[in-house]
Amino acid sequence: MKTTRPGGATSGLMLAIATVIVITANSAWAAPQDVPSRGFVWKDGAEVYAKVCGYCHDAQIGPQIRGRSLPAAYIRTIVRNGHRAMPAFRSSEIDDESLIKLAEYISKN
Repeated sequence: MKTTRPGGATSGLMLAIATVIVITANSAWAAPQDVPSRGFVWKDGAEVYAKVCGYCHDAQIGPQIRGRSLPAAYIRTIVRNGHRAMPAFRSSEIDDESLIKLAEYISKN
């Protein structure tokens, strides 16, 4: 069995890998910076998708969600609660009315 001293090549590699994972996770899971503040109401589901969802889902960071006929109730649940790497979005980020519009947009497009 191969052993290494602290600070050896193996521990340096592990530190580098851990650093990349943390940086990637922080940037991939962070909500887009142009999400409006509390009290803002989105125009329609397409706008929410373009400004929030497309940030990851159109860049292949997240799975393709349009064109899959996903049920609107499922979409609303995932957006509010998150799933795996996808963060949950609070009602201060996407209000309930806009979430309904978003879910309808995704499920039909």
